[in-house]
Amino acid sequence: MADLERRRALAEFLRSRRARITPEDVGIPGGSRRRTPGLRREEVAQLSGVSVTWYTWLEQARDITVSRQVLESLSRALQLNRDERRHLYALADEPLLEYPCPADAPTPALQKLVDALDPHPAYLSDANWDLVAWNRSMAGLIGDPGRLPAAERNLIRLTFSDPGMRTLMADWAGQAQSLLAQFRADSRQRIGDPYLDRITGELRESSPEFRDWWDKHDIAEFHSTQREFLHPELGSLTFDYVMLEALESPGMKLFTSMPSDTATTAKLPALQEYGTRHSLAAPLA
Repeated sequence: MADLERRRALAEFLRSRRARITPEDVGIPGGSRRRTPGLRREEVAQLSGVSVTWYTWLEQARDITVSRQVLESLSRALQLNRDERRHLYALADEPLLEYPCPADAPTPALQKLVDALDPHPAYLSDANWDLVAWNRSMAGLIGDPGRLPAAERNLIRLTFSDPGMRTLMADWAGQAQSLLAQFRADSRQRIGDPYLDRITGELRESSPEFRDWWDKHDIAEFHSTQREFLHPELGSLTFDYVMLEALESPGMKLFTSMPSDTATTAKLPALQEYGTRHSLAAPLA
């Protein structure tokens, strides 16, 4: 009886979280008429990488097994915060994952820190390498991520799918391989995660370079490094990258760029102004 009540509570919780999310929240066109608010079951299933039948059974409180990978996918698809995610795991009778997972939205303090670092480009990324916050100078450097649906604001996805990134990075091949090796190292504790599998699967299909380099299984931890960019308006910009981890938000990292030379330092105000002018504009080309 206790197991049945727990499954019923899980089903009710999933339905309540599904009802509060609009299609636009997850990048789904909301033009079709809907009898009830929120996402449809098939949309949650698609976002989570599970079958519609299986997810339907879950909302019907049937006695089925729920893996940790699926719980992580459901947490992301339903945009659960940290407390809700803990609740989901408890209802599913699963120990909470100990490795870093996508954090909640940045705290106000972290957002203020990113903004305060202007005119130095800075951004926050979560455990998936999704960009969750950035300042004007960062938007001026790579193009405003706000121009994209939230599901596409992933640094690895942008590196290999955005044509502007290829011309922006002075050594695209070298930087892309370095980033990919770091991405693999970061994701090694989450092998089989449907979200990461979807990203790598899509990039394997769309990018021959990604496919070839991913299959090499190169691994690299992050080290402070220098990167050169060829900005379409400001020319050469060279930065030293520094990374800090946010202890209050496991899995979230702050990256900031310090100018490597006086020429880049002198261009920082113009980079910030460029970002202000091009917010929500088209990608750099």
